[in-house]
Amino acid sequence: MPADRIVLTNQFLIAMPGMADEAFAGTVVYLCEHNDNGALGLVINKPISLTLGHLFEKVELSPPADPLAETPVFYGGPVQTDRGFVLHEPLDEEGGHYNATLAVPGGLEMTTSRDVLEALSNGAGPKKLLVTLGYSGWAAGQLEEEIGRNGWLTVDAAPEIIFDTPVEQRYEKALGLLGIDPRMLSSDAGHA
Repeated sequence: MPADRIVLTNQFLIAMPGMADEAFAGTVVYLCEHNDNGALGLVINKPISLTLGHLFEKVELSPPADPLAETPVFYGGPVQTDRGFVLHEPLDEEGGHYNATLAVPGGLEMTTSRDVLEALSNGAGPKKLLVTLGYSGWAAGQLEEEIGRNGWLTVDAAPEIIFDTPVEQRYEKALGLLGIDPRMLSSDAGHA
């Protein structure tokens, strides 16, 4: 990767007001991977009308114990919306507990294999997690172009916003990491 290239892995992408793409309007995306090939992230603030309990029933697993069973599943993005992605706290220094886990450098872990759901079904697995259907993906250079057109703000991710902040406050809290009040933002790009 060129030395002058910014790497946005383990950052939040915060959609600017006026985001033209309805799939991303008002969203906060946790970037799991960003490199020369593009970017992959999960929307963290768009719950869908499916709970983890119902998801587990659909994949023929015993539902996890309450309150986990009542936790909403999230819309992770418009790509592969029939596939589950589990964003969770790192389990330990070695990692590799599940068949398909991406350890985000300096950040969280994202698992796509069924074994994480099986662990949760049995009362084990990560304690802090967010489950999505689908992910957000960008081709090489696409995300940089969208940022250049003022489509996104970026800031270092804060796991407490993902795991400990009520869904309806995540956008505002992510902006707060930049010291921005959402009312200060305009959907009009321009110069003073």
